[in-house]
Amino acid sequence: MKIAIKLFAGLRDRAGTGDLSVELDDGATVADAIDEAQRIGPRQWTAPTSLMAAVNNEYVEFSGVLSDGDELALIPPVSGG
Repeated sequence: MKIAIKLFAGLRDRAGTGDLSVELDDGATVADAIDEAQRIGPRQWTAPTSLMAAVNNEYVEFSGVLSDGDELALIPPVSGG
């Protein structure tokens, strides 16, 4: 199955792109997609432990199962004052 991944803020900078497309086996989870995204990006990057994920605009756990055509958004922790 094919998943679109959107990277935001610092993740986009780390990966060298804001958009990735990954091929995953049926039954793959959000965590599987993150692992694959880290592997195929233009630059090597590591996801922060406090990363948030949303599938099709709804927040999900990393154990959530993905479906073909899903859009996974990865949102890093926000800092500021």
